Amino acid sequence: MNSKQFIQQHRNDWKELEELIASMPRRKSKIKGENIDRFSRLYQKAAQNLSYSQTYYPQEDVTAYLNDLVSKSHNLLYRDQVSSWKQIRHFFSVTFIGLFLQQWKMILFAMLLFIIGAVGSFFSVADDPLHIYSVLPENMAQGFDPERLGENEGSVDAPMMSATIMTNNIQVALLAFAGGITFGLLTVYLLIYNGIIVGAIAALFWHYGKSYEFWAYIVPHGMIELTAIFIAGGAGLLMGYNLFAPGRYSRGYQLKQQAKRSVLLLLGTIPLFVIAGIIEGFITPSTLSLEVKYVIAGLTVIGLIVYVLIGSMLMKKNQVKFV
Repeated sequence: MNSKQFIQQHRNDWKELEELIASMPRRKSKIKGENIDRFSRLYQKAAQNLSYSQTYYPQEDVTAYLNDLVSKSHNLLYRDQVSSWKQIRHFFSVTFIGLFLQQWKMILFAMLLFIIGAVGSFFSVADDPLHIYSVLPENMAQGFDPERLGENEGSVDAPMMSATIMTNNIQVALLAFAGGITFGLLTVYLLIYNGIIVGAIAALFWHYGKSYEFWAYIVPHGMIELTAIFIAGGAGLLMGYNLFAPGRYSRGYQLKQQAKRSVLLLLGTIPLFVIAGIIEGFITPSTLSLEVKYVIAGLTVIGLIVYVLIGSMLMKKNQVKFV
């Protein structure tokens, strides 16, 4: 589209942002009330418009206008809010939940890819346990012995195990996210492959009649851990999809814009990985009964649901919209 069409399409938002800037107090104080969410949304849109205008209309007046508007907005928004706890709280209670709800289809698709891999490998190994050697690398397959499950309870270095597991899971999430640059192909592979691993191991323990014990060691941390991986995978798939089907914008522009949202989704998973790592390091290998471990798993699910519901209510209360 030409610059006139571009201006016509977005000028109402720019005007609204100008009015908000004009209504803000000139003295050094924080933006208060419901204006913070509306202002933040309009500022983000204006910044995206500026990026687009710099790419396609670098010499036109609209670019200079947007540069000035975004500069004023940035100074007003961050003049004394940088690194504040309020900003962090707002991100995890509103911004992250908003992006999560907006991109739920990609996150669901990431989960379905994982399930496809898990179901396929489960039936393969359940049919013949020796198939685990063709599904998993030999060194990994040899590391599982259903007959010895739980033998080392209480004897592991919990802090070290927690830190190691947390680091590994964050690496998986980073790879799933970064895979979006490959048009999502690497992300798809990682999600399916991780599903294959879980499905094959689950089938092996099922064959030995150890499913109840096996899942008691998996679900306490697994519900949070997998949720975080699906979110990170959904962020990668989102980026890959917009590269594959950029629409009316260039792939470079789509990558620049969608990467921002995907990075925010990824950042939001870090506390989930921390919680999952703590549970996996301290509770999973503990001497707690299997029933208690299942109760803990249920509490993590309830906690996730409550977190999303509270975030959704805060969004509605503040009338936050994501575009």
